[in-house]
Amino acid sequence: MNFADTVQRAIRLSGKVSALRYADQKAIREVWQELTGQQVDETFHLIPPVYSDHGVNIRIGRNVFVNQNCRFNDIGGIDIGDDVMLGPNVSLISSGHPIDPVGRRDGITSAPIVIGRNVWIGTSALILQGVTVGPDAIIGAGAVVTRDVPPRTLVAGVPATVVKFLE
Repeated sequence: MNFADTVQRAIRLSGKVSALRYADQKAIREVWQELTGQQVDETFHLIPPVYSDHGVNIRIGRNVFVNQNCRFNDIGGIDIGDDVMLGPNVSLISSGHPIDPVGRRDGITSAPIVIGRNVWIGTSALILQGVTVGPDAIIGAGAVVTRDVPPRTLVAGVPATVVKFLE
């Protein structure tokens, strides 16, 4: 499948998930499995709508909660560990464009996003390509995460910085 076909497929299946009622979690899981090509645990919960640009590069662990209006731009890959909670409007963006203006329209950069176990990502947070969030970390609401987040820390701000080490 070429790039354009993959994007069209993801948009179609994201729309299909988004049209479902939150109460129909079984149907949401079934369409999510079709979108990602990955088995989804029955503890996975998602509140529609949701958006993805590829879908096939997303892996979701057990007991993951995705709140409404989340975006998964997964060209570079997105790996979400067990017991993760995503607040409303969270964006995981694993791709971008080259800095050089000559190649900006023709090229795509990408790197995986890895979210460790038991992470909480607050509303409207943005995590960019190449970032790893360590286990038990908290991403504050509205944070823009451009660098790795150490385990058991609270980060916030633009760009996100460590605010607190969690006990």
